[in-house]
Amino acid sequence: MSKVKLDKDEKMLLAAFEADEYESVLTPARKKQIMEAAATTFKKDKRINIRISSRDLEAIQKRAVIEGIPYQTLVSSILHKYVSGCLHDVTANKCMQSDTAKPRR
Repeated sequence: MSKVKLDKDEKMLLAAFEADEYESVLTPARKKQIMEAAATTFKKDKRINIRISSRDLEAIQKRAVIEGIPYQTLVSSILHKYVSGCLHDVTANKCMQSDTAKPRR
């Protein structure tokens, strides 16, 4: 395995960190605020029931095993990423473009 090459500034930062020269400025009040925000963000307070094909469910379950998480957590994560704009359907634009490119009869 090759080592990462650090520049002069990075070496200084690393040395200071390893010498325990950095001290947290996180106040107890700010820590509480951050923890409350995180709890609110990840609070799962609603249930849904959906019907999907057994083939899709099996694929999701296999992917969850690969990721090392429960499949319901994976589904929740996918939905969250989609609604927050972090997950995009790359095929949607292709389908729309191909539909408009076809001559209409």
